[in-house]
Amino acid sequence: MNTPINNITEVGCVCRRVRRYSQPPAMVSYERLNPEEVQFSSAALLDPPPDDSGDAEAKAEDLERPLLDQTPQCTVTVALLTLGGLIVVVFGVWLLGTVFWLRGPPSMETHKPPPPVAPSGQNKGWQGGPQPESCSLIPEAWRFDCYPERSVVVTEEMCHQRNCCFIQVSKAGSPEQNGVPWCFYPPDFPSYELAAISKMETGYSGKLIRLQKTYYPNDIETLQLDVLYESNSRLRVKVTDPAKQRYEVPIDVPVVKEKAPDPLYTVEFSKKPFGMVVKRKQNSAVLLNTTVAPLFYADQFLQMSSSLPSDFVYGLGEHRSNFLHDVQWNTLTMWARDAAPVELTNLYGVHPFYLLMEPNGLAHGSFLLNSNAMDVVLQPAPALTWRTIGGILDLYIFLGPDPGSVIGEYLEVVGKPAMPPYWALGYHLCRWGYDSSNNTWDVVRAMRNYGIPQDVQWNDIDYMDRALDFTIDPVKFSTLPDLVKDLHIHNQRYVMILDPGISSTQPAGSYLPFEEGIKQGIFINKSSGDTLIGKVWPGLTAFPDFSNPDTHEWWYQNLKNFHDKVPFDGLWIDMNEPSNFFDGSINGCPSNDLENPPYTPGVLGGSLRAKTICASARQKIASHYNLHNLFGLMEAKASASALKKILGKRPFVISRSTFPSQGVHSGHWLGDNRSQWKDLYMSIPGMLTFNLLGIPLVGADICGFSDTTTEELCVRWTQLGAFYPFTRNHNTKESKAQDPTIFSPAAQTAMKEALLLRYSLFPFLYTLFHHAHLSGQTVARPLFFEFPTDQKTYVIDKQFLWGKSLLVTPVLDPGVDYVVGYLPQGLWYDFYTGDSIVSKGEEVKLRAPLDKINVHLREGSIIPTQRPNTTLWVSSGQPLRLIVCLTEEGLAEGDLFWDDGEALDTYETDQYAYITFRLKESTMTSEVVHSHLEASYITVETVSFYGVKSTPTSVTVNSQEAAFNYAANQVLTVSDLGLNLNQNFVISWT
Repeated sequence: MNTPINNITEVGCVCRRVRRYSQPPAMVSYERLNPEEVQFSSAALLDPPPDDSGDAEAKAEDLERPLLDQTPQCTVTVALLTLGGLIVVVFGVWLLGTVFWLRGPPSMETHKPPPPVAPSGQNKGWQGGPQPESCSLIPEAWRFDCYPERSVVVTEEMCHQRNCCFIQVSKAGSPEQNGVPWCFYPPDFPSYELAAISKMETGYSGKLIRLQKTYYPNDIETLQLDVLYESNSRLRVKVTDPAKQRYEVPIDVPVVKEKAPDPLYTVEFSKKPFGMVVKRKQNSAVLLNTTVAPLFYADQFLQMSSSLPSDFVYGLGEHRSNFLHDVQWNTLTMWARDAAPVELTNLYGVHPFYLLMEPNGLAHGSFLLNSNAMDVVLQPAPALTWRTIGGILDLYIFLGPDPGSVIGEYLEVVGKPAMPPYWALGYHLCRWGYDSSNNTWDVVRAMRNYGIPQDVQWNDIDYMDRALDFTIDPVKFSTLPDLVKDLHIHNQRYVMILDPGISSTQPAGSYLPFEEGIKQGIFINKSSGDTLIGKVWPGLTAFPDFSNPDTHEWWYQNLKNFHDKVPFDGLWIDMNEPSNFFDGSINGCPSNDLENPPYTPGVLGGSLRAKTICASARQKIASHYNLHNLFGLMEAKASASALKKILGKRPFVISRSTFPSQGVHSGHWLGDNRSQWKDLYMSIPGMLTFNLLGIPLVGADICGFSDTTTEELCVRWTQLGAFYPFTRNHNTKESKAQDPTIFSPAAQTAMKEALLLRYSLFPFLYTLFHHAHLSGQTVARPLFFEFPTDQKTYVIDKQFLWGKSLLVTPVLDPGVDYVVGYLPQGLWYDFYTGDSIVSKGEEVKLRAPLDKINVHLREGSIIPTQRPNTTLWVSSGQPLRLIVCLTEEGLAEGDLFWDDGEALDTYETDQYAYITFRLKESTMTSEVVHSHLEASYITVETVSFYGVKSTPTSVTVNSQEAAFNYAANQVLTVSDLGLNLNQNFVISWT
């Protein structure tokens, strides 16, 4: 039963009511509140009013009370009410006419901000008189933008027409793109009110009403609020239109049927204006406070703001930036776009999820499940604004409390990453510009001749006949099937590119992918119903509608037919934002609200159709306006499904455009970077960000895609790239070749050693991917994940960890033979030598000649490594070496996951081995937690113990005396063991 709002027990409002100047009573201030000032809880909202009468009839009447308390009747009151009623009738007739006028058809003019509409009841003195004194009392950091339209010089008159405050903070002629807004919401700007709230099995349900219109058309005046306590560490807040089904993102998320029993959070509500405050129970930290600015919910403009507990915000991909986002008036636009990575630009993917580190080392995250074009605004309060132009507001909050747990909780919602095939973790080589299969083959042979590791060879679009999907250039690539056969003989793999644009201009009967697609109706249509035609590499093209299940079958059939000719092993899906060389289509786009919404986020090109297809285009389940950002995800899903059916093995797909849940189906590369030192550095924030976003199989084009690399840059990039989870060298035909074989012998050796180092770490890396698949852990991770109370680590993005224990410190600058890195507090060991460093949490200067990348191991870890070879097929059968890194107390632990490397769902079907290693009191035990035949093929040959403080007198292996070596740097090595990995063993020393 709904609880009338007048029954709320107010212990103290979330948002204080401040009357700074004369306004109607409905106007309520938005103020930044300290956590201790927030006292208005959901429990109070739901408490029934105290029963003082003891009279059952009075109780019954009380249940029927209106929202406003009744006053005692009297003759004067009756007279006044009668007179008031007449006035209300007259006012109602006027109001009805106004409503019909406001709901008239919107303007069709392109990219103009909506005409200002003064909400009824506002002080019209704003139009010409002085603005309220309260405007000047709002600190700059807490000014929320009332006029966010781009390319508009906001004047005082324009701002006041929106009934907002105007204070020019710069003498320049126009406000900076990222600066303090000149036009911002006053304390009493009208918002929604919480009219009623009730308990339900999963949390609370409420009704929100808006009594005064905003300056955007088609306000939704009544909203449904659902606050769902989905788990102890996950809260979901969903705001919808109860009168009309609006578009919602079509990805599977958990459906919870009962309220979490012991949540880590509390939820508090503000009645008028509506707002929510979410606190962490542990310390009362405010994680969400929407009372800081008004809520908007119009048909094509939805906006919600919140304070943030700190400046340390990460995620919000895909953008080129430092790993830690700048909160100094930083607008991050999300609309998938084919654009070479540059700062302050919307790029290939869309991920409205952030991770935030709180001041005390705790962490939480937030995810807006919305696929429409949006701006996410960070400001120095600190605060964040979600501003989207469609769909619903569907917000998740993840309580952690540590950063790794936040990511795991996020992936519980959108899906955990797939386990890649083993060869996906090897070295990949590609080039747009091989020009022939024979040239491609020559590079493969050269790599073998030089003994440089390589698992996968790729081709870009030059393998195709006239850039047509599912074809081979019959002259230049006639030997491609033979090349692929040769790769397979050498236990290597082949991956080719596919673009989604399907040529529409081939002679009748000559190109079945298009003709069958037309027959089956699987292409995206114009709003008129005809096939939309754009332009990509093959010329005029149609675009498959991957929201249509029939398209998945069509895609599979074409892939299968091509696989019969060229037995490829994986797919590279590019240009899938989708990219279009036209703006919209060959005929442009119609003029309507989808093409020209009342508000357009800050997209590159200024319009939604810029270098993509029309927003008004029709797809199976919704308009492209809603589905644009999902194109890459849906294509990846179709591709992974097809590969499973064709190969019967784990699929390998790398996609350029991505969306939440992408990691379930594909990996990602960071796009068309450049052969520049800055791009070398920027690849680390990109890699770390996508690990937060649930796509751990990620990397940048090693040595750069465009421009021409230098030998030094390519060596340093290969060293760093050896620690990308996905490692591929790729560049464009306009640049010189950059595979390792074309450089000097010294450079070749340095690159070879870096790649052999990666291959030696394969057992460790493969186990990290198992944990990512099983529980949503990151593979490459920032230092603060393991040292969350060390705030020095919060800004570090030139170093990173593999898992919790392997620290990589690459050289990112030219002409140096050293690097300065940060070692968090504790004991660290040089990977190569075992030399120890005790750090208090400080920077250290490390030697870094051109043939070395610095790698350190953290105390307490046990790292499984393997004798490397030139392919992972050979390497994965080699003996293991365990590196045991002792703490000061002599403790360490580690683990190893092992299976056949390619079969589907080996963990889910118990077709795997899992072994744990533990060291305590000078005794290391290996325990086979789950056995499998695959592990019996592997032996443990060597164990190195780093940090053994004194020379042992004896070493035993399974109670038998064994030979050993003890070095001056406190490294104990036991070799020639021949221990079966599939059997328990014990190594001790005294």
